[in-house]
Amino acid sequence: MSVFLAVSRLIDSISEFIGKLSEYMVLFCCLISAGNAVVRYAFNYSSNGWLEIQWYLFAFVVVLGASHTLRKNEHVRVDLIYGSVSDKAKIWIDIVGLIVFLIPACIFLSILCWPYFLLAYQQGEISANAGGLIRWPVKLMLFAGFALLTLQGISELIKRIAALSGTIEIDTKYEKPLQ
Repeated sequence: MSVFLAVSRLIDSISEFIGKLSEYMVLFCCLISAGNAVVRYAFNYSSNGWLEIQWYLFAFVVVLGASHTLRKNEHVRVDLIYGSVSDKAKIWIDIVGLIVFLIPACIFLSILCWPYFLLAYQQGEISANAGGLIRWPVKLMLFAGFALLTLQGISELIKRIAALSGTIEIDTKYEKPLQ
């Protein structure tokens, strides 16, 4: 079990690094958006490339930040019974959800996204907008996001199994978002 937990810690550290990178991408997106607005209104100049880079950065934040969000147990849950069961039952619910839903779906979506990226890269696909950007980086991020989410799902599964065996303790507390 210690080897699996070491793999889990490695995956967690990758997710944490990517999560921090995603946080900075939010800042870059805001700075680019503000800079674009200033240039547009002060100098009457605009570029579709600047608008598209904002979209790309936002997409990077969402797809790359998903694994970090799962690691921190801050993802969206359908809390019909989760909040009212014991910690052991919560761990079992997580295990079933990871094995039946999250990991297979993310593997499937990773497999679907790879050829989508590869074709865009091989063809040198460019945005149809004047001054638009190349498309393959954002398509690569789709693949990378689902691949990272798959790895983080595996890490969470390892931790849940270790918690069931008593090797580690995990916090199963989940706070519903304020609405």
